[in-house]
Amino acid sequence: MKNRSSMTEHALSFDRAAAVYAATRPSYPSAAVDWLVPETAERVLDLAAGTGKLTRLLVDRGGLEVVAVDPSPNMLGELHVHVPGVPTFVGTAEDLPLPDNAVDAVTVAQAWHWVDPAAAVPEIARVLRPGGTLGLVWNSRDESVAWVAEFGDILARLHERDEQEVAPHISAPFGPVESLRIPWQQTLTAAGLLDLVRSRSYFITATPEQQADVLGAVGDLLAGHPELAGRENIELPYLADCFRTRLAG
Repeated sequence: MKNRSSMTEHALSFDRAAAVYAATRPSYPSAAVDWLVPETAERVLDLAAGTGKLTRLLVDRGGLEVVAVDPSPNMLGELHVHVPGVPTFVGTAEDLPLPDNAVDAVTVAQAWHWVDPAAAVPEIARVLRPGGTLGLVWNSRDESVAWVAEFGDILARLHERDEQEVAPHISAPFGPVESLRIPWQQTLTAAGLLDLVRSRSYFITATPEQQADVLGAVGDLLAGHPELAGRENIELPYLADCFRTRLAG
């Protein structure tokens, strides 16, 4: 487990690679949005929205007023490009720039591991209306596929595997946490896979020597693995792990 200062450094590193993040990071299956956000919801906060990967899906669902919050101005700048018209605010889960009882649901995609739950849970409860929903989702690569496991071994040179493996503990005033796993896949090119590596916080904060080592190893994997060599497009399989819990009342 990273200490809090190290986690902050990694989280803020995304500000330096916002465009690469927007271009290469996977989205999420639309089924995740349908499960995480109740049909009755009218206003949704996409927290730690980044470049708007999940925000786009929330808007596309229709019938939702969406607002986005993220600590990185550069990430929010990319969000404005890709999801124009969504109101955005610089802020964190621990200090939300929204009034009390402001939204029916809060979503957090690929970011709960950056959060301090002791401060974030009561703050999220503050902005939710009674009975509101907190929905979390993150993608993990499906390493039951051989080449994906090798890819993960290379990335593990820079970070500890599986930042978030189990259901999150979310305390009162929230109720029990429900879960759903959705398999899906992202289509990208070989160059896109290399850019995906470049978008990771542990790559951005690594030394130039470490970066070159990892990019070289991924290049060798692309050139030498029979499932990848010579292919114009690559299907990268993911597992989207979804969790939801409702506020009492």
